[in-house]
Amino acid sequence: MSIDNLKSALPEYAKDQKLNIGSLTRSTELNEEQLWGSLVAAAAATKNDTVISEIVDEAKSHLSAEAMEAAFGAATVMAMNNVAYRSRHMLGDDYTNVKMGLRMNIISNPGVEKANFELWSITVSAMNGCEACLVSHAETVKAEGLTKEQVWEAVKIGAVVNAVAQSVQIEASR
Repeated sequence: MSIDNLKSALPEYAKDQKLNIGSLTRSTELNEEQLWGSLVAAAAATKNDTVISEIVDEAKSHLSAEAMEAAFGAATVMAMNNVAYRSRHMLGDDYTNVKMGLRMNIISNPGVEKANFELWSITVSAMNGCEACLVSHAETVKAEGLTKEQVWEAVKIGAVVNAVAQSVQIEASR
């Protein structure tokens, strides 16, 4: 199992992350597609080849091909949107109504349930530190019937996968 490969690669200083990723993969807050889509989107957002490879390898037995593509799509569109929306917010009121002018069709047609895609967008937006996107997608998933506990679980997945990727990168650089 590939999550086990990641856990085995973590050094003693990252013991908390080893425990955290193990417990998150047994989440009871999220269904299987929500959980593994969040893990894949988070892995993609780290840009770490090892983390992406290991998580995606295991996720293949939990996600349909469509869900895998949608998780990658969430990571990719949020990579763009998190920069654009965060920047628009930081530029101030003069930019509030500026037309974004960027294609993001995948958000309206992700190929999976809207709530799941939006949840994966939360995971990536939390990792990328975009308050505007985080709040917007959280409101959408709540309207779709997800709970604050499910939103928080997606945030935790992003946080832990990010920390795992940092440890993997540190160890590769030593």
